[in-house]
Amino acid sequence: MADADIAAVAAAAAAAEAPTQPLAGRVAIVTGASRGIGRAIAAHLSSLGASLVLGYASRADEADALAASLPRAVAVRADVSDEAGARSLFDAAQSAFGGAGAHILVANAGVLDDSYPAVAGTATKSFDRVVAVNLRGAFLCLREAANRLPRGGGGRIVAVTSSVVGSLPEGYAAYTASKAAVEALVRTMAKELKGTRITANCVAPGATATDMFFAGKSEEIVRRVVVNNPMERLGEPGDIAPVVGFLCTDAAEWVNGQVIRANGGHV
Repeated sequence: MADADIAAVAAAAAAAEAPTQPLAGRVAIVTGASRGIGRAIAAHLSSLGASLVLGYASRADEADALAASLPRAVAVRADVSDEAGARSLFDAAQSAFGGAGAHILVANAGVLDDSYPAVAGTATKSFDRVVAVNLRGAFLCLREAANRLPRGGGGRIVAVTSSVVGSLPEGYAAYTASKAAVEALVRTMAKELKGTRITANCVAPGATATDMFFAGKSEEIVRRVVVNNPMERLGEPGDIAPVVGFLCTDAAEWVNGQVIRANGGHV
């Protein structure tokens, strides 16, 4: 083995023995942080040492309670589909924690139409709402991150998309289309950010036990989802958070422009 290879192995071993708070001194913005997957991600990033800006749309009680439970966190109400709303999250990171502001963006906010209409029956208003939050909202936050995250190391962008982009279930057309577009945005950004050492990736959960997943579904539909998964269960928010957490650390710098489907093997 060449000396350079030995050095690389040694460096990897040292990284594996790194402190348990690899995000100490860094600031992370998590949108859609008051409940579900976003809440789990925020709590996990906090456990890794990050200071948190908890973006939320409507559930102030839950967002404030989460902020109070974490050592360094502020809750910020923001409509991510509005330019000023997206910008306010980054402004809050700078005003609350000083320095250059945010190092990490986790674009997690999302909605769906829980009547699960076919394309032929999808109301324009419903389609526009899904695209406004899931696609436009992600775009505005991603654009802000591309302009404001620090260069030279530690800058991380993670968009939470969905495994429905691969499975294409009926009744999810607007949601699937919006998440597919976000994956295209992120993978393009990874190339555009060449030379900055900012990474851009997606985590695409499968069926996960959240209020949004259960909304509008019968017990029989949920049962079929469980039976069809190789792990024979639903995912939990805690299954997704560590995947996002890893991508936010220095150990994941070589992972860039990827979509990681965290779904128990569902394809």
